[in-house]
Amino acid sequence: MAIVGYTRVSTLDQNLHSQIDALSSAGAVKTFSDKLTGKNANRPGLTACLEFLRDDAGDVLLVYSTDRLGRSMSDVVSIVGQLQRRGIQFRSLTEPFNTTTAGGELFFHICAAFAQMNGRIISERTQAGLAAARARGRHGGRPTVVTPERLAAALQMRVSTPPTPWATIGSTLGVGASTIRRAVENASSGAAGADGRS
Repeated sequence: MAIVGYTRVSTLDQNLHSQIDALSSAGAVKTFSDKLTGKNANRPGLTACLEFLRDDAGDVLLVYSTDRLGRSMSDVVSIVGQLQRRGIQFRSLTEPFNTTTAGGELFFHICAAFAQMNGRIISERTQAGLAAARARGRHGGRPTVVTPERLAAALQMRVSTPPTPWATIGSTLGVGASTIRRAVENASSGAAGADGRS
């Protein structure tokens, strides 16, 4: 059995040492760290930590607090669920999360149930909002960026001699170059198809 620590700080100017010292004092034999925001899904320290932990060997992932592990309770629940499937336990130093005890595991499952319920409530509200919008004649998704006026201006710039580059057209019209190019090509192929049918 090994206790393995994981730490994270939100900005590069914060110091990891206080977290590392606390984890070492609690028995962590090795600690992995990230100096990134919680929103960044690519955390090399966490990836290395999860790879280091051994399946069904009684290993424990130890964190200073759950917000160091994930940006939301559902993130934490997902990671801890993966650990439990591998036979790895989880413990937080500053919160009552400790899957090595019956009470701690019960508390974790209660939090997991609340996180799942919260996710369902958000999903139901989103679906209800979309249904209400559709009933009023509105549809989801982002509004169209390429208006007929912008498309006409882009077509004029493209037929000039020499043709205006896509990047210039995009910056002039306030639209991404690939977006305006796709719109022009779609309009051109639609016009060609219509001509072929007549």
